[in-house]
Amino acid sequence: MSQHNANSVDHAADHGDVKSYVIGFVLSVILTAIPFWMVMEGDFSKGATIWSIVTMGVVQIWVHLKYFLHLNFVTEDGKASTISFLFSALIIIMVVGLSVWIIYESNAMMMY
Repeated sequence: MSQHNANSVDHAADHGDVKSYVIGFVLSVILTAIPFWMVMEGDFSKGATIWSIVTMGVVQIWVHLKYFLHLNFVTEDGKASTISFLFSALIIIMVVGLSVWIIYESNAMMMY
């Protein structure tokens, strides 16, 4: 019975707890509210607004990966999961990017 309890505690630790999800949610709301406020306010330059949106978006991606997907480099399983995720993201970016490039080039060739 103690072996079952130890496994269930390890399993629960891998998936995070309520505190982790609340922190992730609050950070996500803040990282969404700041660029939204900047756009709605309209007092900032176009360049500053775009860079803040991009920066907050990248930080928000990190928050989602850390607090919701629980990807990290601390444990051996976390390293493997993170590397698998990054490889999958690379493949998806390549497939989508190259498809768009092929479609664009095909369209350009049809114009002649």
